[in-house]
Amino acid sequence: MTFLRFVVSKKNSASGVEDGLFGAAHSLCRSDDTAPEDREALRALLTWFNTNLATPDRFNRTSSKGHYRRAPKGISWFRDSATEHIRRMRELKRIVEENGHLVATIEEEKIGYVVYEDDAQVVAEPFADTRTGS
Repeated sequence: MTFLRFVVSKKNSASGVEDGLFGAAHSLCRSDDTAPEDREALRALLTWFNTNLATPDRFNRTSSKGHYRRAPKGISWFRDSATEHIRRMRELKRIVEENGHLVATIEEEKIGYVVYEDDAQVVAEPFADTRTGS
């Protein structure tokens, strides 16, 4: 199975890897510099994801005392079988790129230590040799 990740060129301070596409999409959605039709398209796509993509309850392998205060190390990947989610991510990618952001799609088979999974996505703490960005 192949897993996909959509990233922008900004590093996340908590995980140390490139930020995912959702953050850039949310920023553009709130920006007055974004064309109204793009803001509306972004809003519609983000609303779809809020309804159709679960929010993982874990981003770390550990469950030791104080685990909830630790910086998240896990990163999210789409399963290649989540075709509707991926189709909509590619639409998000198109809009975000048209608004001046560089977005890369990473495909990887070995994503790391799995800490959460559902039908559409997997959160994993990456192995040392896992590609997490462009």
